[in-house]
Amino acid sequence: MKHDAKMQYLREMFCRSNLNQLILLLLSVLALSCKKDKQFPKEPFIVFKEFSQIRDINGKDSIGNLHLYFTDGDGDFGLSPADTFAPFNRGSKYYYNFFINYYEKQNGNWIRIVNPAITPGGDTLANHSRIPNLTPAGQNKTLEGDIYMSLFTNNPFSTFDTIRYEVTISDRSLNRSNQIQTPEIILSK
Repeated sequence: MKHDAKMQYLREMFCRSNLNQLILLLLSVLALSCKKDKQFPKEPFIVFKEFSQIRDINGKDSIGNLHLYFTDGDGDFGLSPADTFAPFNRGSKYYYNFFINYYEKQNGNWIRIVNPAITPGGDTLANHSRIPNLTPAGQNKTLEGDIYMSLFTNNPFSTFDTIRYEVTISDRSLNRSNQIQTPEIILSK
């Protein structure tokens, strides 16, 4: 009889242990499902991550790869091809949503370089771009992610070899992000 009592006791403990594990598992799932969505300000925010160079077949720097991290709390970042009416029309300040300016270090001073472009009002070194619409589907519109941009780095009209970029982005509500600067980049010309 003692043996049967021990077996009964062990079965009850095993069942309780499984019940406790099941309750613990359910509580863990419940806690994870109640996890709050990340919250960011409605204005876009950018952080410089990295800049790397690609050399041409002659060993000269020609293309740079810029890597940024971004957030946008209300998720209205990016422009669709249909976004062509004011204020996103061609020639408007907000035709682009990714703004990047090119600077050269000339005699110890940073000078923004604006080269003549083929089209009037253009700038061959500004590298402004239109990031496509990234607004997520669903209720939570918060955005965060990485932006990778390839840029021409070597200004053929200049002998200066040290450059940097200044970058901002804007969302469809015309909120402008903070401005970041890359570290100085020394080119092989």
